[in-house]
Amino acid sequence: MTFILIIIVLALVFDYINGFHDAANSIATIVSTKVLTPFQAVLWAAFFNFIAFYIFKDHAVANTIGKTVQKEFITLPVIFSGLIAAIFWNLLTWWFGIPSSSSHTLIGGFAGAGITHALLSKGMMPISEIVEVDKVLKIFLFIFLAPLIGMLMSMIFTFITINRNTWIKCILFAAIAIGLNFLLIKFEKDKMGENISKMFRVDKLEKEAAKDTTKLAKLTNAKKNAALCIPYIDEYEGIGSAKVAENIIANVDMKEVNHGIINDNIKKYFKYDQLEVLAKKNPAKKEEFSIVKKAIDSLKPLVKVYDNAGFDGMIEKMNAVYPMDPSTLEKFKKAMKFDLKEKVAKEISKGDNAMIRYGILIVFGIFILSFIYTEKIKEPKVSRTNNMFKKLQLVSSAAFSIGHGGNDAQKVMGIIAAALVANGDLADIKSMPDWIPLACYAAIGLGTLSGGWKIIKTMGTKITKVTPLEGVCAETAGATTLFLTEQMGIPVSTTHTITGAIIGVGATKRLSAVRWGVTVNLLWAWILTIPISALLAGLVYWISSFFLA
Repeated sequence: MTFILIIIVLALVFDYINGFHDAANSIATIVSTKVLTPFQAVLWAAFFNFIAFYIFKDHAVANTIGKTVQKEFITLPVIFSGLIAAIFWNLLTWWFGIPSSSSHTLIGGFAGAGITHALLSKGMMPISEIVEVDKVLKIFLFIFLAPLIGMLMSMIFTFITINRNTWIKCILFAAIAIGLNFLLIKFEKDKMGENISKMFRVDKLEKEAAKDTTKLAKLTNAKKNAALCIPYIDEYEGIGSAKVAENIIANVDMKEVNHGIINDNIKKYFKYDQLEVLAKKNPAKKEEFSIVKKAIDSLKPLVKVYDNAGFDGMIEKMNAVYPMDPSTLEKFKKAMKFDLKEKVAKEISKGDNAMIRYGILIVFGIFILSFIYTEKIKEPKVSRTNNMFKKLQLVSSAAFSIGHGGNDAQKVMGIIAAALVANGDLADIKSMPDWIPLACYAAIGLGTLSGGWKIIKTMGTKITKVTPLEGVCAETAGATTLFLTEQMGIPVSTTHTITGAIIGVGATKRLSAVRWGVTVNLLWAWILTIPISALLAGLVYWISSFFLA
């Protein structure tokens, strides 16, 4: 119990450090343009870091981080070592004012410790059997793509903003807002479809079918039924999750979904996943796990009774095979009970991103109205335009702070949840209790409140000199990139994203406006962060293995 508490505290400490390490990301431009004082800026950013807790519903980034390392190699010493390495590298880069990625530090540390654990315990083996290579490659790819996307967007936003024709400027921004809205609706539907697909166990069946060809027919059927749900999901915006769930249940064969839910409920009732973990660590738990496994094996074949005999008939059959006293039977029935419509509706609504879409439309709407007011209703003046952009920076920095909170806090959520699973306290990452996201968003908010002045200097002045207009464009581009990647479940670096955006606004003036020497040094820091963090974590794991064995 003491070790898991230490790990949770370390994870929140990392989250706190992440906050002040990355404070510069969301406030460097408003400080350098003197829109807010440093203290006002960190208060502003910290508030919106925490507000992200109420905006992001589906913790896709947390799931990606928590599943970077294969489940069998996730242990408490692995997570401990990854956190120690990540904290050390974050503090080191903060001390030297290098805006490296906290995200990649954590990912590199986690993967490095996991690989070292696997190699020390099982000898040489393919890396693909230790870490989720596809996830790691995607994360590594976005070391380059995130800043490029941020740079491209900031250049587009800057060129539109400096256009002298107000109406063309407004039309182009409106077109971008509408385009982003449709793109996010697509992401929303894709996510809902993915969640429903998981209810049909398509992801698990694909892994099983790769090893056992007899599972191919079951996989094909699951894919077919999941595909039949898509037309009903497409109606979500007009009718809502409850009606979509009702339509799916009425028109799609949900037998396998029912079986999956019941099997999950049986395993949760007996705490199968937790006991499996504990039995590996504690020989005294092996007998208890063996008894539980036999009980589950005896009940599993009776799940299909539900199809014809209904819930009560199934419970009766189960009680006949695995007799329970009246009070235990009542608890068992309560644990088995489920509302299919409610379950389906919940999985669908997890993909809802309406708050993000409406937020983007509001931000771009404010920009458009501001241009019309200062350039058409009022007489255009340089001082008035400059003041307008200073005020708009409050909007753009708030948007970026929300993206920062939503993207970075989720990474630590995934680590804490993985630690609780490894300790036998949680069945899986999806069962994450509400205190984890709440604590993580609070920690990153408090960290931002502490500020990170060394990095603010690098971000706000050393890369290129930023005006209020350019600050708005850079922050809006960064925020948009973070919202899009979060919806794709890709844990990108907020540091890389905003740095790319700042380079973009500098390059729109002239290429020489960007201090490319500083930029090249930053690029090396970005590339080296994951491998160095992995090596550090491996070293920490090797040393700690002598004490934590």
